[in-house]
Amino acid sequence: MSAADATARAAAAVAPAGGPAPAERRSRWPSGRLLRSELRLIFGRRRNLAGLAVLAAIPLVIAVSIRVSDPAGSGSGPDFFASITDNGFFVALAALTVSLPLFLPLAVAAISGDAIAGEANLGSLRYLLVVPVHRTRLLLVKYAAIAIFAFAATGLVALVGLVSGLALFGGGPVTLLSGTDVGLPEALLRLLGACAYIGAGLCALGAIGLFVSTLTEQPIGATIATVILTVASFVLGSIPQLEWLHPYLLTQWWTSFGDLLREPVYLPQLRNGLLSAAAYTVVFWCAAWARFAGRDVS
Repeated sequence: MSAADATARAAAAVAPAGGPAPAERRSRWPSGRLLRSELRLIFGRRRNLAGLAVLAAIPLVIAVSIRVSDPAGSGSGPDFFASITDNGFFVALAALTVSLPLFLPLAVAAISGDAIAGEANLGSLRYLLVVPVHRTRLLLVKYAAIAIFAFAATGLVALVGLVSGLALFGGGPVTLLSGTDVGLPEALLRLLGACAYIGAGLCALGAIGLFVSTLTEQPIGATIATVILTVASFVLGSIPQLEWLHPYLLTQWWTSFGDLLREPVYLPQLRNGLLSAAAYTVVFWCAAWARFAGRDVS
């Protein structure tokens, strides 16, 4: 994106038809036009579309590989994998399980790491601020776009998994992890809840990536740092001797989305996961604001 494009994008976002008053132009709240422009930028880039294509390929690979292999061999995998041959609904859950440790965090890290550092690297950040777009407003828009991408990426994995699973293995009543059978409509609602829960966790990661993005002008560096933090959280969570630390780790509660597949739904870990995500989001967005508000952009 060129500097001229950035200027035009910011001008369109902050200048409604008819010429706004200066106080309106300096509003700190997110602009719908600026947010739409940011979303077009995110979902219009080829590298981001390629990343979404990779995410969509994961459930397809899972469904096709299990379809063409000996069904008895899938029994040694996780419960979601073992249930796929009985009901294609579980392809979506299996795909989310596989994508959660690396692929989904990598996608969100790439978007959040590029949010501020990418603009600074291209030289377009100064044009967005000169127009003017208030820094708090810009940061809110950037984070809102990251959050939308996080939920969209999660939903894409689940949707492709659901469609491919039902096409290859069929559907019908779903047997939950607690052994209770529920109808497919209720199971779909639970899947939607699982996507929302995972999306909330990824939004917390997006806040961390946004903060790291304010520290550098190299988007690839911000992305790598965010991914390393995620991997480190998973590694620390697997060490029994650090059990005292586990409840405070970013990724500790991510896999608890499986509790939505129980009857009744097991709420304690889900509640902990949402509280953890909210805490990380608030702390690191505020840290990003504190850093970005006083940053010299020349």
